[in-house]
Order: sequence, then structure tokens, then C-alpha cells
Amino acid sequence: MLEDCEFGWQADIVIGRRDPESRAEKWVAPSLRKVASCSFRFSIGLGLPQTLPSFFPRFLFLLFSHSFFPAMSVRPAWRALHYSAKRRAFQPQTPYRCFSCTRRTQDPKSDHERMTHFGFRNVPEHEKESRVGAVFSSVASSYDTMNDLMSLGIHRIWKDHFVRSLNPGTPVANRDADSKTKGWNILDIAGGTGDIAFRMLDHATNINHDLETRVTISDINADMLAEGRKRSIETPYYNTPRLDFVEANAQDMPHIPSESVDLYTVVFGIRNFTDKQAALNEAFRVLKPGGVFACMEFSKVDNPLFDAVYKRWNFSAIPLIGQVVAGDRDSYQYLVESIERFPSQEEFRGMIQKAGFMIPGQGYENLTGGIAAIHKGIKPVVKS
Repeated sequence: MLEDCEFGWQADIVIGRRDPESRAEKWVAPSLRKVASCSFRFSIGLGLPQTLPSFFPRFLFLLFSHSFFPAMSVRPAWRALHYSAKRRAFQPQTPYRCFSCTRRTQDPKSDHERMTHFGFRNVPEHEKESRVGAVFSSVASSYDTMNDLMSLGIHRIWKDHFVRSLNPGTPVANRDADSKTKGWNILDIAGGTGDIAFRMLDHATNINHDLETRVTISDINADMLAEGRKRSIETPYYNTPRLDFVEANAQDMPHIPSESVDLYTVVFGIRNFTDKQAALNEAFRVLKPGGVFACMEFSKVDNPLFDAVYKRWNFSAIPLIGQVVAGDRDSYQYLVESIERFPSQEEFRGMIQKAGFMIPGQGYENLTGGIAAIHKGIKPVVKS
């Protein structure tokens, strides 16, 4: 009878014999048959009362497969449910255990290895750099297409607005005749293709009539830099002192002297850094007192309905289009996952402040409802 039966469920579980007379089997099996597979075991022992509501078995299934283990389900192999009129609980010696909670023997070195995220996966820090490098080597030739997809085509408008808000170059009225260097020294990080650097130089030249402002494009990826050099051939800055390319890691730039940069920019790049705080600290070091840190990055949408639509587009359409357009679904999948893992506007503002920057106003400007955001920080001027 049900009042005397034991209910046992372990993850590779089945009903060994089908007993048409067993009400318990009829209740439990329909819920369990629909689920997939898992790699852990668990067991539950309980005495079922004589009368139970009809939803109880399904409630147990939802409780354990969705609430506690949302990413796992049960293998469609059924191990026996044991019924006994004499026993009300599992025997203590039954060797059931949850393998997901079992400590496995690990290499002692790995216990001290720092982990970070690569999309939705956690990887050792030393692996992320090579993985990200492989992604950007793959998308270098289709970089603009990638940003078109992830920004719904409006990243070009954002970039123009970003550059105008910084107003690079020294206007004629503000130039000091005694100054040896009239232009700005701009460091564009993760700017391999030159998209931002070319805009900066165009603005300085055409708006502020500054022919001295120069940009150093720094990127850790050689393929992105090669794409930028190729594009620079079509600009008036090709093979001039106003434009330079450097392969470097933004987290450690010993080749850049301290307090030598007027403007530090990073656009759609910092979310891929292994140690974002280290990069912010390095930005603070290389900037002159009064220098500006400016970052534009994909961020958190502030409208729930718009956010749902945008995420649906990101996770459903972009990897598929990446497969069709670039033949590379995995790289595009990583890129949309990296957006989701990037800190919120408020969290990233806190990281900028932690590096030592002063924050003007609220510290960021949302673009298109928060799909992207512009963050700024100013290095304080130390008064002697």
C-alpha cells in the first residue's frame, strides 16, 4: 500500500518492472520519462501518505530538476523504485551520494590557479588570453559586420558621438605658442582595426585644425593590427608620425611612460580583458594629471521589455548569422556571452573609481537604452 511504500529516486533511475496495478509507478513515471540526462546521483527516502494530491509527483520532479538543478535532467534509463510494506526508510548503508558535491582529487597546482570567465565558461586565467586571441583572429576581417550585428547596426553612430564628446585635438584658440607639443597624445587600446583612431585624427584635423595630434593604436592581437594597417593605407595618416601601431597587453605596458598620455580610449574591448581592474590601473598610470579615460562598451539595457527582445536577438540570431556570414558560430557565441558577463554600469563605474579616477557626473552615459554605455574618468591633478 502507498502508506507503507518507500519512494527512492536516483539519477540513472528506472522502473525495473512495470506493474499496471501500482499507482505509485503511474504517478512518478510520466513526469520522469520526459527528461534528458545527467551525471550525478541523489536519493530521497520518504514515506508517502495514503492520500496525495495528483500534482505531488510532478511537484517533486519540478522541485529537483528545475529549482535545484536547472541545468541537469534525468537519464531516460529507469532503475527500480522499491516498494516495501515492511520498510519505511532507505537502509543507512545504501551507497547513494551526490557526485556533483563529491570532492575529486585535483592537481595541487590547480588549487592555486586563478580562474576567470570566458563567456559563460570558467577557465584558468592563462587560457583566456589565447582563447580571446583566437576569437579576434577569426573575426578580424569581419569586425565591422560583427559590431553591426551586436549593435543592431548603430555602432557607427555611437562611435561618432563618442569622438565628438571627447573633442580630440587642441583648438587654435587654446594653443600655447610656447608649448613644444601642440597636439594631443592619444592611446587607443584594443583599437586594432583603427576604427576609433581614424575618427579621432579626422576630428582633430578637420574640426580643431590640429595637425599635431597623434594616436597610438595598441592591441594584443596581431591579426587585428594587420587589419588596421591595411585600412590605414586609404587614410592621409598612413606612414606618418601621427599614427602608430603597437602590439601590447593593456594590463601591462612598460613601453608607455608614466603620465605621458592625454587621452586613453578603449571601445568594445575591455570586456574581453582577463583582468579589467589591472587594465584600469595601468590606464591611470600612463595618463597625465588631468588626462581622460574614456570607454565605450556594451552594457545593461534598462528597460525589461527591450532587454528581453535584445537578448533574444543576441543569443538566437547573432551566432546563427555568424555561422552564415563568417562561418564561425562559436566566436560570435562567445562575443554575445561576454556582453552578458560584463559588469553593470554602476559596477564598472566603481571599478574606474577604484583605479583612482574622479568621475564626472554619474560617470556614464547610456546609449540606445543601455545597449552600450560611455564611461569617463579624469586623473586628478595633484597640487604641489
